Amino acid sequence: MTKETKMAGTDMTSLAADMMAAFETYKEANDARLAEIEAKGAADTLLDDKLKKIDRRLDQLSLKAARPSEGAPTVDEGERSEAWSRYLRSGDESGLSRLDIKSLSAGTDDQGGYTAPPELDRMIEARLMQASPMRQIASVRQTSAGVYRKPVSLGVGAAWAGETDARTESTTAGLSLLEFPAGELYSMPAATQTLLEDSYADVDEWLADEVEAAFSVQESAAFVSGDGDGKPKGFLDYDVVAEASHVWGKLGSVAGDFTLDDAGDQIIDLIQTPKSQFRTNGRFVMNRRTVAAVRKLKDGDGRYLWRPGMNGEAQSIFGYPVTELEDMSDIGTGNAAIAFGDFRRGYLIADRQGARVLRDPYSAKPYVLFYTTKRVGGGVQNFDAIKVMVF
Repeated sequence: MTKETKMAGTDMTSLAADMMAAFETYKEANDARLAEIEAKGAADTLLDDKLKKIDRRLDQLSLKAARPSEGAPTVDEGERSEAWSRYLRSGDESGLSRLDIKSLSAGTDDQGGYTAPPELDRMIEARLMQASPMRQIASVRQTSAGVYRKPVSLGVGAAWAGETDARTESTTAGLSLLEFPAGELYSMPAATQTLLEDSYADVDEWLADEVEAAFSVQESAAFVSGDGDGKPKGFLDYDVVAEASHVWGKLGSVAGDFTLDDAGDQIIDLIQTPKSQFRTNGRFVMNRRTVAAVRKLKDGDGRYLWRPGMNGEAQSIFGYPVTELEDMSDIGTGNAAIAFGDFRRGYLIADRQGARVLRDPYSAKPYVLFYTTKRVGGGVQNFDAIKVMVF
């Protein structure tokens, strides 16, 4: 199969032009709004409505520009694929027993079913990668175990010594063993027998599309605020403390209130909170409503802090890319509405290999249900790499 991309070069050029035109219109409208506030103490509601419309347009263009290219998954046309297709379409299990497709019957898994072939597993993972912004910026590891364990060094001391000086043993803060247990996601998409009997219908593609829509919503919420009980532990579920009190196991924070006078300075404080090695690949994470608030901010010279993304690059603030995560909190008292840092070094997603599928033609006649499960864990792997702004 050939690899297809979402947008060709001419489309990207057109998108960049649309983005810049929309942002220029936005700046003009916002400048007019600010002038009215300064002159009359309040802005015209028509200007506010215009800004909201342009906001929505910029959001759409930003998402389109940041969307990754996607390739068409390779489909195995051999005996393994044929046996799996017969199982999905008709429930014929005879071919699976002769192939390397593991049965998960009683004693192995309470729900039964079969481990999906690697092709379907990869298809689901590829769709989740496209649908989940967190998967695009975090580290993703594959594991065959129920718990992914990672030892982390908390630091080893060092000292200077002359050529003949005695050497004392280096001090060490020891190791911390981080554990990321896998929680189980499940979905039960339903198909008609007509769809399953259609030889031109790609059942694997249909199943991957259906579970991606269900899984991505649950995953995204868990990666941000999941409590770790049967699901990944979100980075905002860890204790958040002022940076001056930051210790391993907690997330450091700075205070923000976004007053018109020093909102830009507050963002700079957040950028400078992580150590330099975590700023090189640093990025902002916030929801679209917070992006709309930041989009209105200017520096002391009247320049907007936010820049639109062009030529496939993400929107940015002070040159650092912005990833929109809808499950981030809105700006509000006590809310960690903005995060900044190197998320690839800071957050780990552990995928347990082997999605499972159980075909159920009985529970919802005349439909056929496909009870599909996937196990995934996640959590912070480096507490120095991610910082947040608490309002």
